[in-house]
Amino acid sequence: MGPPRERPRVGWLDALRGIAALVVVLDHSSYAFLPQFRQELMPEFNTSRYGIMVFFLVSGYIIPASLERGGSVRTFWIGRLFRVYPLWAVAVTALPALHALDLARIRPDLAQQPPATVAAAHLTMFQELLGTPNLLLVLWTLSYEMAFYLLTVALFTVGRHHRSATVAVTLAVLAAAGVAAGVTLPPSALSHALGTGPLVAIASITMATAVWCACTGRPVLRTAGGVLGGLLALVLVTGNGTVPVWEGLTILAVMFLGTAIHRAEHGQVTWRSTACATAVVLLCAVASAHAHGDGRQFTERGWLTAFLLAVLTFAAGWALRHRRTPRWLMVLGAISYSVYLLHPVMLAVTDATIGRSARDDVVLEAAFVAVLLPLSWLTHRYVETPPQRWGRALSRRLRSRGEPADDPGSTVTTDLPAGGAR
Repeated sequence: MGPPRERPRVGWLDALRGIAALVVVLDHSSYAFLPQFRQELMPEFNTSRYGIMVFFLVSGYIIPASLERGGSVRTFWIGRLFRVYPLWAVAVTALPALHALDLARIRPDLAQQPPATVAAAHLTMFQELLGTPNLLLVLWTLSYEMAFYLLTVALFTVGRHHRSATVAVTLAVLAAAGVAAGVTLPPSALSHALGTGPLVAIASITMATAVWCACTGRPVLRTAGGVLGGLLALVLVTGNGTVPVWEGLTILAVMFLGTAIHRAEHGQVTWRSTACATAVVLLCAVASAHAHGDGRQFTERGWLTAFLLAVLTFAAGWALRHRRTPRWLMVLGAISYSVYLLHPVMLAVTDATIGRSARDDVVLEAAFVAVLLPLSWLTHRYVETPPQRWGRALSRRLRSRGEPADDPGSTVTTDLPAGGAR
């Protein structure tokens, strides 16, 4: 018996997630096992940016749909909590445990901040935007995911969630205008101005308040919480990131562009407006990268190649969404979050034990992936999947008690999975 009719549409997202995860693994593991290959490739093609831009497009496509399908901010945050945090908790606790056993290495700059500050910053998942070093090198992208969640909820609570194309264009234009005007901020500018500890405390309290208020049944509090969370996200992205402001805004623009494509597909907006928004976002991103490139830490060619190929990859996946996806790609996509979070833990172990290769060693690279994939399958099955079931059960219980939708008119019909991009 063939798969249900909607599965190919789910399959293309799985395929994109799986491909993106493997490319990110290649990027990070190449430091240890393929240093010469990396040195030649990076100026031409920034593999890390390619993988995360594909992830961001997928997140933008599905996350708002997940919120609007349920029509409840509380249900949305429950889903995010049970989807994202369990494996995250395992990964971020595994590394210190392995470090204590002298089997892995932790970044030395983490010791420069109080443990309570580091823990609080990571619990919000905003550590990248709070001047705190990431315990795992991939966690910086989750900070932008969290900012997107808060902005998505903010738009939903004020009834502007269908304006995804407008939001994408606005963010992209602001990014390009800032570069053109020479507006620059040092990395973690707010942290230097206020102090990392106070900023982490302020952001943590603000975020907790915003989420709590947005999850209440009172319209005024819900709207106030949504707006507060959205403002927090914008302030941190523009004032305290470690990537340039233009790139932080471009990341958000790309995610909202993914949302606009989903809306056009479901008839909520016109394809013409979405095409115009896509053109503006791409043009602004190219212009921003061209103006910012310095040929050293940031190479214009490498970033642009990665960015444009990520957009083309997403477009190809969307165009082929009705075709059957190879099962191995669907499995790889299903375990992609485990692949994404576990590979830096494994790299910390290999750095502390066997060290890094002076020359390219394809055998070690292949062995690394061969261990990573089965381990990721195990954590997906036993760490990720059970909490997702618990989260869905909790949401069903809340609905059975008569919890009303925050905006019943916003619910969309979609066959996409509730799990989201990760």
